[in-house]
Amino acid sequence: MIARISNLPRVSFEFFPPKSPAMSEQLWATVRALEPLHPQFVSVTYGAGGTTRDSTFATVKRIVQETSLHPAAHLTCVGHSRGEIDDLLRLYWDAGIRHIVALRGDAPSGQIYQPHPQGYAYATDLIAGIKRVADFEISVAAYPETHPQALSSDADLDNLKRKFDAGADRALTQYFFNNHVFLTFIDRARRAGIDGAIVPGILPVTGYAQTVKFSGMCGASVPDWLHDLFGGLDDDPETRKLIAAMVATEQCRALMAEGIDQFHFYTLNRADLILGICRRMGLKPAAASGIKASLSLGTPPMQRDPQMPD
Repeated sequence: MIARISNLPRVSFEFFPPKSPAMSEQLWATVRALEPLHPQFVSVTYGAGGTTRDSTFATVKRIVQETSLHPAAHLTCVGHSRGEIDDLLRLYWDAGIRHIVALRGDAPSGQIYQPHPQGYAYATDLIAGIKRVADFEISVAAYPETHPQALSSDADLDNLKRKFDAGADRALTQYFFNNHVFLTFIDRARRAGIDGAIVPGILPVTGYAQTVKFSGMCGASVPDWLHDLFGGLDDDPETRKLIAAMVATEQCRALMAEGIDQFHFYTLNRADLILGICRRMGLKPAAASGIKASLSLGTPPMQRDPQMPD
């Protein structure tokens, strides 16, 4: 087991389902490397438009069967009727998955979100539907810098409160680089009557250009100091990796100094940076007890989630 004392943080990790044999090998090497940190849970994403439904299910099912981890399956409203989603939820429950990350979801690239005519329209509706099927633990999304499609920051916060009121257990935030943004968001949420856990999402930046592009799409601001740190390093991946670890570590430790004790890491299916960051936060892995021999022992070159920056 991992040695813990009361002031050590709790962590969770996000993975994406693999789309090729090489990406599968990378994912399971990452799972194997991070399992000894004993995260609170690990989540597996669901592609835009529900495009990874089967591979998300297969991934979380394998995590349950072959590791000691507690997986959470992302589930969106997009492209499915209520009956289809309810059937999928029963499959998850029967497979031993007890945690769902409930999201409205994004339409396929180039399309505008439209609720399925027989589906759950928004995350609040999905949460209520999940609770009718079984007593899942439910995480939801939160946006410290406001969802790009929200009418206003206040409207976005009202929507988050509705998700908690519907039965959400915690919110996982979009990544951010300015801690003041997150701390201000927490203060606003508490004043709005939101008492549930709001867990900061942390993204170690290894591909700066891709991060800038994705941040523009999801409404996360990229500060000038980050540009200064990564400027001129396009052809220097090792230095980029060192800076990425430094930035994320300093961010987490500064949040810990403010009393934040839970962190959700967007791993991009790689373990090296996460292991270093967690060690600097006081979390040191020990031998894992739940790993099965079928998991990959190698660490192939990193593969990138096409939905996320690299």
